[in-house]
This record gives sequence, C-alpha cells and structure tokens, in this order.
Amino acid sequence: MSATAVLTQTTTAWPTPLSQTRTVAKLHSVTKRYGQTTALDKFSMELRAGEVVALLGPNGAGKTTAVRLLLGLISSDFGSVRVFGRDPRDADARTRIGAMLQITRVPEMLRVREHIDLFRSYYPNPLPAAEVMRIAKLDGFANQMFGQLSGGQKQRTLFGLAVCGNPDLVFLDEPTVGMDIESRRALWDEIRALSAAGKTVLLTTHYLEEADMLAHRIVVINKGRVVCEGTPSEIKHRVSGRRIRCITQLDPEFLASLPSVTDVQQDREAVVILAEHPERVVREILVRDETLHGLEVSAAALEDAFLALTSDSNPAQA
Repeated sequence: MSATAVLTQTTTAWPTPLSQTRTVAKLHSVTKRYGQTTALDKFSMELRAGEVVALLGPNGAGKTTAVRLLLGLISSDFGSVRVFGRDPRDADARTRIGAMLQITRVPEMLRVREHIDLFRSYYPNPLPAAEVMRIAKLDGFANQMFGQLSGGQKQRTLFGLAVCGNPDLVFLDEPTVGMDIESRRALWDEIRALSAAGKTVLLTTHYLEEADMLAHRIVVINKGRVVCEGTPSEIKHRVSGRRIRCITQLDPEFLASLPSVTDVQQDREAVVILAEHPERVVREILVRDETLHGLEVSAAALEDAFLALTSDSNPAQA
C-alpha cells in the first residue's frame, strides 16, 4: 500500500500541504573548515515547504557537512544556519526532523518492530507504529532482528525510522542503496507522497536518475561551493548538444578532437560522446570505422550535466 493510500485511511495523516514559498531551513554564506581543509566556502542553500531538493556533488564536495550542519551535529565557522527559524540544535527544531543517514549505527539485536517502537518514543507526536510499518513496507519482516536483514530491508527499516516522528523536514542520504528496482520505485512513491503532503525532503544520492525523477530542485556542489542550481530540466539545459553512445574501435583521444565534441567518456564497452553537432560527428565516425555498432543518439542526460559542471575545466570551479 502506498503512503498516499495510508494518509487517506488514518486519523493521523500528514498535515495539509504547506506553501512551497515558506522557508523551512536555510544555510546562509556558511564556511566550515576542518583544519586546513575548507569543506564549505560561503555556501548558501534554502529549503522550502513541500519540495524535494537533491544535493548533488562528487565525493568530498561538502554534502555531508551541509547535512550535518542542518542536523545540528556540528557548528559553522562563519555564516548562519536556521531550521524552522531556530538554531538546529534547539530541541523544538530537532523533534520536527527525521534523518536517514549512511553513518547511522542501529543495534543489530533488536527486532524491526522494537526499533520502530523505540524511535517513536523519542517524539512528542509520532505516527502510529502500524502506519510507519505500512509506509516503509516492513510488515513482512517486522519480527526479524535488524542484523538478519538484507541490505534493501535495512534501508526500508531506516526509512521507517526517519518518518517515525511525523517530521516536517526529512534528510535522506542514499536512501535506495542496496534496493532492487521494485523496492526503489516503491520508495520513490513514498518520497513523492511526503512532498505532496507538505513535507520537505533533502535528498543526497549517487543515482542521478533518482534525482532527476524526484527533485523539484537540484543543487550541485563542488569544492564547498554551489556551482549550479535549478530544476532537473534547467540543469540538463546547461549542457549544450546531444549524447552519442556507440561501440567503436576509434581512440577516445581522437574522438575528443573532432569538431563540436565537448566530452568523451568510456561506458563499459562503449563510449559516450557529447557533441553540439552530433550528425557531423556520427558521419565522421562511420567513415573511419566500418565496425561501428550499438549507435544511439539522445538528448543530454543529468549525468552529462553533472560531469560537466563538476569537472576541473568548468569555469565555475575557478
């Protein structure tokens, strides 16, 4: 059963959606250093009610630091951090937050149902246990020890713990790691239901398709700075041209030298080429490689934009 169905059948359903113009959390010109390393450099980001925001960036870009600041786990060196207009360490702010983090340590010798009951006890107005179980689809293994669960089952349990307190702001860090396709799509539906009910979701993920499918807005961060922000469509339009995928014997360096080619990446046995004039590129490749096969030409994907925006050659990185 989806979260949407659950919300219509229980008396403790998510509240009426709030206006997406209301600011729920904000980092303003935040700088955070660890010794000589600057994790965030005058970084600003705003989260509004009812939206899903994907925070994307390569490893070490500063994503985890931003999330830890919003959770009140660390303090900034400069700048301000506010959650519901308060210091994120304030108890009233914390009880309105739910988090699913990769660093979470969950006792393995407690049963799933016991974990749910324990986490619910931490909040003043938690969701009913049965509702949490339905939303996270935990009924099939509610009596199993956490340590006996598969990777996907553990992720579903952690998602259940994140929504136990009926939070207004939810942090989801790589929520679908270890899940099969069916479970991943089901969790996407629950995330959409949270947003539809006025909840704010901050999502970090390495599955760019996930960000493309879920996010109202994407913030791309690299080296502690925002390099781009916008809707998935706006981000993808930052990359001009189209994508060519093919299996060819031609050297990638040669392909990169062709007129209008902006990027060449290896993708298993194939290469992926970004080009402003793909027809010309394809004609040139066909002339030089009669063995070429598996040819596909498509619009630039979010992955292409992400790689272009976070590459060292991107002017925003200067």
